[in-house]
Amino acid sequence: MSAFAVQLTNGCLSSDIELEDKNTFEELQRIGVLEEVNGLWKLGSLYRAGQLYIGKDGRGYVESQFKEQKDLLVEPDHLGEAKNGDTVVVKRIIARRGRASGKVVLIITKAHLFTIAYTHRDEMGNFMILDIKTGEPTHAVMKGMDLKAFKLGTVMKVDVEDDKVLAVFGHLDDPRVDEKISLALYNRHDEFPPECTQEALKIESEVSREEHGDRIDLTHLDFCTIDPVTAKDFDDAVYFDIPGYTLYIAIADVSHYVPYFTEIDKEAKKRGFTTYLPHKSFPMLPRELSENICSLKPKVDRLAFVAKITLDKKSLKPLKEEFFEAIIHSKHRFNYETIDRILDNGYTGSDPVIEHILKWLLPLQKITVRLRKERLKHGFDFRSEEIKLTINEAHLLTSTQVETGTPSHSLIEECMLLANQAAAKRFEGDGDSIFRIHEPPQLSKMEALLTELSAIGLYVESYEDAPSLIRAIQKEAEKMGLSAEVDALIIKSLRQASYSAHNVGHFGLGFSHYSHFTSPIRRYPDLILHRLIKTQLTHNEKEAEYLLRNIEPLCVRVSELERDATKAEWDFRDRKFARWAKTQIGAFFEAEVIEAGESAKAVLQGEIQGVTVHLRGDNIMLFDKIRVMITEVNIPQAVIMAELVNKLSKEEMEL
Repeated sequence: MSAFAVQLTNGCLSSDIELEDKNTFEELQRIGVLEEVNGLWKLGSLYRAGQLYIGKDGRGYVESQFKEQKDLLVEPDHLGEAKNGDTVVVKRIIARRGRASGKVVLIITKAHLFTIAYTHRDEMGNFMILDIKTGEPTHAVMKGMDLKAFKLGTVMKVDVEDDKVLAVFGHLDDPRVDEKISLALYNRHDEFPPECTQEALKIESEVSREEHGDRIDLTHLDFCTIDPVTAKDFDDAVYFDIPGYTLYIAIADVSHYVPYFTEIDKEAKKRGFTTYLPHKSFPMLPRELSENICSLKPKVDRLAFVAKITLDKKSLKPLKEEFFEAIIHSKHRFNYETIDRILDNGYTGSDPVIEHILKWLLPLQKITVRLRKERLKHGFDFRSEEIKLTINEAHLLTSTQVETGTPSHSLIEECMLLANQAAAKRFEGDGDSIFRIHEPPQLSKMEALLTELSAIGLYVESYEDAPSLIRAIQKEAEKMGLSAEVDALIIKSLRQASYSAHNVGHFGLGFSHYSHFTSPIRRYPDLILHRLIKTQLTHNEKEAEYLLRNIEPLCVRVSELERDATKAEWDFRDRKFARWAKTQIGAFFEAEVIEAGESAKAVLQGEIQGVTVHLRGDNIMLFDKIRVMITEVNIPQAVIMAELVNKLSKEEMEL
C-alpha cells in the first residue's frame, strides 16, 4: 500500500499531505469519501484504500489492511480505468452472492506513470514499439515525428496516459544508454532540482567551533574512518577509550544541515536512498553536502551526532548508552585493505598519528571479534558474496571482483550494530519510531526448501522451529561443501527486511531492537531516526508529534524506495552482463545450476563472475556442475540464454 493510502487509512491533517497528493486528497474530500474524526481526515467506514490486483479472469482484488478483513472483490465492470498494481479507493458494496465487494471510486497512485520502450522490427518486417521490461508491444507517438524514422533500437520514455514520448534516451547499441534505462525504470534520479542545489550552496562549507559552543567538543579524541578506497561520503567515524571501555560512534549530523520542509529534505524524501552503480553514485543529498560539509573527512572539524557506549569488560554488554551532538576532528582516513594488511602483518610505517590510533584500534578489533561470536549465538551468518563490476570509459564491463567480508569490514560492522541497537532501544516499539525489522520465516517455507534440497541428498532429521531448521540445513550444507550455495537459497526463502513503526525485532541479526542510525548521508530512515532522538533530547513534543503522526506512511514509502534503489542497481548489473555475453555467443563455459525445473538457471564460472544464464536442457539438477554454450542474448530485457552441453564429472571439475 502506498504511503498516501496509509495516511488516509490512519487519519492525517491536510497539512501532512505531500504536494503530489494534494489534488487527489481534495478530490476525495469533494466527493465525500473522507470524514473528519478528532481533527484528522480519514476514509469513511464504507471506503478502503489499497493496492489492486487483477487476475487472469479480469476480476480485481483490493488487499485487506487488517487480519479481520477479507480482500475486497472488484468485478470487471467496477474497475473503471484502474489497472493492475494501482493503489485505489474503493467503496464497499454487497454483491448478489452476499460477498463483500467493492467499486473503484478513485485511483490514488498509478502503478506505472510511464514505460521505457524501443523501436523494433519483427522477423516479418513489421514495425513495433516494444516495452523494454516485458518485450510486449506498446504504443508511442511523437508530435511532428514519424517514429519509423528513428534508427531501430531507439530507446524512449513514454507517458502511459496518452502514449506521448517524454524523452529519447539514445540507442540500444550504445552502452551509455544502460544507465538511463536502469535509473528510469525504477524512478531514480541524477540531477537535483535547481532550488535544491541553490539551497545546498548557501550552507556553510566549514565548521566554526565558536558558532557551536553548545556542542560537546571531542576534537581532542583520535577518531578515524574506515571505508572503501573509492568512498567519497564518510558517514561514520569511531574512537575507543580503552581505560573506560567506551566506544564513540560519531555519525554525520545531517539533520543539522537538513531541516524539515527544505527543498533538500523534500528531494531526499523522494529519493530515500543513494543508488550505487559500479561507475557512479546517485546521491540522496546534493554532493555539496554528501561529499563535503556532512562528510566526516580527515583533518577538518565536523558536526557529528554521537552514540557513546560503555561496555562491560567481561560480558561486553552495554552498561551505558548516550546520544549527543558533538564536534569531532577525524585524525586519519583508513580504507579496508590497509586495515586488513595491518591486522595480518602489523604496521610497518612510521606515521605517529597512525601509530597512536592503532593503540586503541587493534584492541577494539579483538573486542569486535568477541562481539560477533556472541551475536552469532542468536543471529545467523549467511555466506554471501558481492560481485563488484569494473566499467571502462566506453561503459563496457571489463572485469569483476568477488568481495567478501574481511576482518576490517567486521570491525566497523560490529561498531555500527551496537549504535543501531542503542538507538532502537530508546523507543517502546509501538508506533513511536522507525525500526529496521526482519520478521521470522514461515516454517512451511523452510520445509519447502528442505524438500527441494532433498533432491541433492541434503536431509535434516529433527528440528523444532524455523530457526533450528535453518541451522540444521546450514550444518548439513557445510558437510557437503555447499555452504554458499545453500545460504543463497535460504536467503531467498526468508522475508525481506523492511522499515516499520512497530518493532518485531530483527530475525537475521538475532536482535530484539534494531534500527538504522549510522548512514544518514545515504539513507533517509537514518535521518528521521536522528530527528526523533533529538526530540527526546530537547523534549520537543510538538516536533515528535509531527514525525510520529506520519511515521507509518513514511515507513511504507522508504521500504518501497529501498527496493527500487536495489532493483536499479541489479538491473544495471544485468545489462552490463548481457552486453558482455553478446560478445561470447557460441563460447563454452563451466557453470553451476542454481535453479532447476522449467525456469532452470546457472551461474557461469570464469574470469567474469556473477553472470546468470537461463538454461535449455533436460535432467538438470540443483547444484549440478555443467558445461554450457551461450546461444542467445536479449539486450533490451538483459536476458542471457544458454544450452546444456554436458554434465561435468568430478575429474573434470578438479582439472
